[in-house]
Amino acid sequence: MFNDIGPLELVTLVVLAVLVFGPDKLPKMIQDVTRTIRKIREFSESAKQDIRSELGPEFKDFEFEDLNPKAFIRKQMDNDELGLKEIRNGFDLKKEMAEVTDAVHGRESESSSSSSPSSSGGRIDMTKKPEDDGKDDRPIFDADAT
Repeated sequence: MFNDIGPLELVTLVVLAVLVFGPDKLPKMIQDVTRTIRKIREFSESAKQDIRSELGPEFKDFEFEDLNPKAFIRKQMDNDELGLKEIRNGFDLKKEMAEVTDAVHGRESESSSSSSPSSSGGRIDMTKKPEDDGKDDRPIFDADAT
């Protein structure tokens, strides 16, 4: 419960408690606090047992720690029935974003430079008309026939 309290902080709390409550009342205060914490734990455990009994036998392995989103995701990632690790390892977001950025800025990325040679250094001039391939500009179908 108090895993993150260091020894110096603990000594400071004890000295502060002695100063605030006094050495005469401090033992009674510690007993009252421990009794209250014990009652809260008992109430919590009984509430958990009531919930488990109300859910039925299909939820007998239900753990309340699974309601924490981080714990749930960690448990599912360790389980890996769906092959999520393979998908996550096969997808390189930095590489994909670099390729998109290069395409937007008109630069040629490493993967596209090896696969498609370009005479203009990877840039496409959108102001020029496309070159004629020798094909006619006639429509595919005959407008008079339809």
